[in-house]
Amino acid sequence: MLYDIKLAIDYTYAAPSDHTRNLLRLMPLDIPGVQRVSARLLDADPRPDERRDYQDFFGNPTTSVAWHAPIEAVSLTLRARVERHPRPRLLDLSPGLAQLRADVTDVHSLGPEAPHHFLGASPRIMPDPEITAFARAQITPAMTALQAVLALGHALFTEMRFDPEATTVDTTPHEAFAARHGVCQDFTHVMIAGLRGLGIPAGYVSGFLRTFPPPGQPRLEGADAMHAWVRAWVGPENGWIEFDPTNDQPAGVDYITVAVGRDYSDVAPVRGVLRSSGGHQSQQAVDVVPLDAAG
Repeated sequence: MLYDIKLAIDYTYAAPSDHTRNLLRLMPLDIPGVQRVSARLLDADPRPDERRDYQDFFGNPTTSVAWHAPIEAVSLTLRARVERHPRPRLLDLSPGLAQLRADVTDVHSLGPEAPHHFLGASPRIMPDPEITAFARAQITPAMTALQAVLALGHALFTEMRFDPEATTVDTTPHEAFAARHGVCQDFTHVMIAGLRGLGIPAGYVSGFLRTFPPPGQPRLEGADAMHAWVRAWVGPENGWIEFDPTNDQPAGVDYITVAVGRDYSDVAPVRGVLRSSGGHQSQQAVDVVPLDAAG
């Protein structure tokens, strides 16, 4: 499936900022065999005084920008063309959880794809006994690692309620799980915590999700949104698989990956500091437009 993607993020400050510095992770990833990016362009208005584009440790396209003069607003615009390839039906060759622990130990690498980075605590996900107990209640001794991932994802979809007003970007997985509601970030963080509690390496994926208008209605410009889902390492044969607990489904051709990491702190679309007084307002609009005739 071929997509044109447009993202616009506008920030307006209550008072001029005399210094602003941001890290941006907004440009889609090239993933061999999964996702091909044929064009991507990220602009900032006003033009930053400093800009550097590079890849972070996990291979995510990252842009560092800074403004030294006072600014009252910033507009970020992304345009990209991305082809998402359909994945073949997954044959479950994953081991049981006991064997998975041994398989992790047998990985003699600390590169970006190594499962070791995704087992322990990370900046936003701490070990949580309640989430771990819930995860253990969803599995049986005969389950494979892949079956455990699917079972936990389905259970969270059933147990938790999507509520865009219930949490903030700083809500912890423990708080979201205790309240049993949240947004995609919360579903994803809770599932990662549960999988790690089971000994399954798990990380965070940020990106775009193609949405569908009601039958007979046109697409609304800017109505799509950035999204989050889970990646889990289920052994050397199947490797990394992706699952969306918010929608209870594997991530397929409707998902466009932007960044991967241990949790939201590794993949935050816009992260930085500024010197100003008062608050700020922000607006975001996303368009994910399929270009294939069948889309």
